[in-house]
Amino acid sequence: MTQDRDPDRNARAGGLVGPGLALAAVVLMAAALRPGATSVGPVIAELRADLGISATTAGVLTALPGLTFAAIGAVAVALSRRIGLTGGLLVGLVVVVAGLLARTFTGSTVAFLACTLLGLAGMALGNVLVPAWIKRHGGSHVTRLMTAYGVTLLVSAGIGSMVASPIAQHAPGGWRAALGVWGLTAALGLAPWLVLAIRERADLADRAGSPLLPPSGSVLRSPTAVALGVFFGMQALTAYVQFGWLPQVYRDAGLSATSAGALLAMISGIGVIGGFLMPGWVATASNLAPGIWAFGALTIAGWAGLLVAPARVPWLWALLLGCGGWTFTAAIAMITARSRDPHVTARVSGFVQPFGYLLAGIGPLLVGVVYQATGGWTVVLWAMMGVAVVMTLSGLRLARRTYVDDELHDRA
Repeated sequence: MTQDRDPDRNARAGGLVGPGLALAAVVLMAAALRPGATSVGPVIAELRADLGISATTAGVLTALPGLTFAAIGAVAVALSRRIGLTGGLLVGLVVVVAGLLARTFTGSTVAFLACTLLGLAGMALGNVLVPAWIKRHGGSHVTRLMTAYGVTLLVSAGIGSMVASPIAQHAPGGWRAALGVWGLTAALGLAPWLVLAIRERADLADRAGSPLLPPSGSVLRSPTAVALGVFFGMQALTAYVQFGWLPQVYRDAGLSATSAGALLAMISGIGVIGGFLMPGWVATASNLAPGIWAFGALTIAGWAGLLVAPARVPWLWALLLGCGGWTFTAAIAMITARSRDPHVTARVSGFVQPFGYLLAGIGPLLVGVVYQATGGWTVVLWAMMGVAVVMTLSGLRLARRTYVDDELHDRA
């Protein structure tokens, strides 16, 4: 077989969807993939009081997004082979809507956890399949669509956590309204994805096995895919530790709960800026090494600042960690930028994201164990600096333009 070394051929050939419809579909899908998870934490007290949720169960609930994204994301590619990328995303969105709405009507802890798991499973399908769908159907707009996708993920996640408590306090229904609104928001995306699924039902390339990679091929044979998995995993672990524990680091240093929450929001806001910049940088830069070094140094400096003087200039450490956190949208963009064929993109995404979210689920739990065992943050902060070192080293393996497809065929 003659190997196609043109990384844009599949994107051009796959541009079967109008750019306006593609943009609307991607934005609405991305808006459904985070708020249903990030809105739970701010109303966990109301949930515990109403449903009788124990502290242990509450801990499981906070770890559930990362662990579900890991477990269910791993089967997303197999599903897409049967019903197509578009069909798989439509199914995922339906599951998100069903799970998020159903949990607002339950009075049982078990039922609430089951419905939450259902909604998170749908989000996991979206996590894995959206980059591959963009690669297949984005045409010449892949970078623009990846930018819109990454920014919407970040913004919607922040909005979900920001408005949950005010809605619970002021809207009829309390926490049920605060969580249910995201099921209704996700439902807005059903119309465009249903149109796309009907339009593309005859598009065999949307579901066929890759012409470049046999279904039995393992992406673990690609050094680029493995490096991307480690890079994504280290940044995901870092981000979820920040979400779960950074406010407590600041509060233990003497800051108020309001100030600690504002500093975490600052990190999220800085991340949105990276969402606009990173996809274009990843797509066009011939060598990403200077940026990778910079992100690693910023992250290490942020953790080091929290170690030596957490309350002296707390905004500076948040600024450093926020800029270092641009690795999230960089890693997402690399999934499409380091693969040629859309179905290879799906395979890479199906390995990278479940692995990363597994670490994202385990990381905060381990931090809690270490914090309780040591009574402070010194060991945790040194460990997080070590995570940043591993992230940097794996990112340097991705700095030059290499493709998973090529490595797999060279090793076939």
